[in-house]
Amino acid sequence: MSIPATIHRHRHRHTLLLRRFLHYKPPKTPPPPAPPSPPNPPKKPQTFTHQSSTWHDPYSWMSSLNDRVAMRHMDIYMEQEEKYLEAVIMNTDRLQSKLQSEMGSRLQYDLSTPPLMWGPWLYYRRVEEGKPYPVLCRRLVKLNDEFVSNKSPFTGFDFTSGKKIEQKLIDYNHEAERHGGYAYEELSEVSPDHQFIAYTMYDKENDYFKLSVRNLNSGALCSKPKAEQVSNIAWAKDGQALLYVVTNQNKRPYRLYCSVIGSTDEDVLLHEELDEDVHVNIRHTKDFQFVTVNTFSPSSSKVFLINAAHPLSGLTLVWECECIAHCIIEHHQGFLYLFTDAAKQGQVVDHHYLLRCPVGASSSTWNWEDVFIDEQDIVIEDVDFSNTHLVLIVRENQKYRLCSVPLPLPWGKMPDAVVDFDLTNGNVQIIQQQNMLHERTKVLYGTVPLASFAENLKNNDGSVSKNDDNPWNELSEIYACEHYDVPSHDGVMVPLTVIYSRKTKKEFQNPGLLHGHGAYGELIDKRWRSELKSLLDRGWVIAYADVRGGGGRGKKWHHDGRSTMKHNSINDFVSSAKFLVEKGLVQENKLAGWGYSAGGLLVASAINHSPHLFRAAVLKVPFLDPTSTLLHPIVPLTAADYEEFGYPGVVDEFHAIRQYSPYDNIQEGVIYPAILVTSSFNTRFGVWEAAKWVARARERVVYDPKRPILLNLTTDIVEENRYLHCKESALETAFLITMMDS
Repeated sequence: MSIPATIHRHRHRHTLLLRRFLHYKPPKTPPPPAPPSPPNPPKKPQTFTHQSSTWHDPYSWMSSLNDRVAMRHMDIYMEQEEKYLEAVIMNTDRLQSKLQSEMGSRLQYDLSTPPLMWGPWLYYRRVEEGKPYPVLCRRLVKLNDEFVSNKSPFTGFDFTSGKKIEQKLIDYNHEAERHGGYAYEELSEVSPDHQFIAYTMYDKENDYFKLSVRNLNSGALCSKPKAEQVSNIAWAKDGQALLYVVTNQNKRPYRLYCSVIGSTDEDVLLHEELDEDVHVNIRHTKDFQFVTVNTFSPSSSKVFLINAAHPLSGLTLVWECECIAHCIIEHHQGFLYLFTDAAKQGQVVDHHYLLRCPVGASSSTWNWEDVFIDEQDIVIEDVDFSNTHLVLIVRENQKYRLCSVPLPLPWGKMPDAVVDFDLTNGNVQIIQQQNMLHERTKVLYGTVPLASFAENLKNNDGSVSKNDDNPWNELSEIYACEHYDVPSHDGVMVPLTVIYSRKTKKEFQNPGLLHGHGAYGELIDKRWRSELKSLLDRGWVIAYADVRGGGGRGKKWHHDGRSTMKHNSINDFVSSAKFLVEKGLVQENKLAGWGYSAGGLLVASAINHSPHLFRAAVLKVPFLDPTSTLLHPIVPLTAADYEEFGYPGVVDEFHAIRQYSPYDNIQEGVIYPAILVTSSFNTRFGVWEAAKWVARARERVVYDPKRPILLNLTTDIVEENRYLHCKESALETAFLITMMDS
């Protein structure tokens, strides 16, 4: 009887379970959270008219710094942007931490610059473990061996010998405490007697640089000079006097003063330029015999000379020319040497050249003569002087050489040797006197063309260079560097440098990051940055486009990418981007752009031109609204800025500005790449430029949460603090990686 009852109970329980299973409804999976919505700042349209053009700007209120209501709205908007950025990148926290750990591990905690020997001292900067800013130090040359052999040299004291080996001159961590939590130094000069150092630190509250002079023996700050708004400094009277230039309220360097160290007298005004177009710049010659005073404007450039032994004796004009020209004067044993790109006999030249002139005690006229005969194919890129030699960086096409010439130039006497260092492959050749051709000797003294010099460099005993297209590859088993010439829209060949990891390189499969700058005739910064290793090791290709407007290819290359020719820079960058994809160096839809300052304008304009080419971009403190900035400058601009981007007062140049302006040419109804715009409250281009561009871009383009447009605002000068720089680099890198993988 019990068994059937047990079976009945089991059957009943099974029936109940079956009914429950048949009627079971799993709980609903909650929908994924909606992507955060970007801020929507208020629109306050204003209409502007200039040069027969009329346009509307709904976000011009963001630059109304004197409007309290507008600035209150701006504060709210900035807070919204900060929260939106945090919400969008929330899922990258772990990746950021990993990247920051990677980058931080590459920071050398005992990092030190190579020591510079000057007189009896070795000067260098080093970073102490755990501190964000470096320390300026020096040690005696004669104690260098003991310093190196000491097990803990950074203590600055050798306990074995009982000698103090290292002297700290400036601890920039202490300077950060004096200047609002961070240290940003622009200038520093040690006096020729090694008794003082003059340096300028940025004052954030007042937005200018303050001059300080420190006694290197006692470590104490001198009571004077303590000038503000200082742009240049130079020592005179063997360190007993300091010359400095100050700027006016528009940040134009216009007054030159002389201060006698230790004196209670007022500083003496040596020179003043009242013309708002004229800027003043000073520097001392390397032998400290003279201080050169450069005054320049759009219409003229002049160089004056001050006898450093008698700085109050007045200024002597030694050189002048029309238009803005680069003019650097050095002095060596009774001769002045001028390195300039000024026009010759009324003809614009595309390169620098070297002149010299004897120093006359009472010269009313200065007779400058060529040191070398000009050749189109051979260009002197740079010169430097030591006590015994003149050093030249010579370029033939894209091949660079480093050459030295004994000084003084001994007419009719052959030098003992010429050192020829080929910068493209690192080969050094010492050519003894008996092996030197007669023409080689003559060219050193300016009697034959530089072409003969270069030809002899190629064909003399043992070739100076090897037939190796990729010499850098010999130095690395992990990474490779390649060079390409990319045809632009008009057939001009644009240099493109590509770096990648040998282990991860796959045709048509790698993401890539393309850098650009193209302004002010400046070379794009291709220095190795340790944070790029995190991308290279993840299979990224890093590329640099030397677009027109930048440097390295002469004045014409610069001029062909500025003002009304700015479109050439943009097309060069777009052509480089297309080349990377078409040649399989970068996978299609996996290319990002990167631009800093004026380079941000370049990249943003390229995105406006061809948004489909890019998957992401990083714009750091970018110049994005040239129309408003050039027409109604809030931050003072220089003549060089208008020469570079165009004068709104000139019709053709104004229309060119309107055509390349990133803010004015955002496409409507188009999908844009993901973009991270980083701006700072301590930047030349105000945060309103970045904020305006971000607001208008979101308004016009097709919204895609997988392609966010973000604004990252910082309050610190990140580049001067290596830990903050590491943190920001991790954020940017995480953004790029995430956008490529999304």
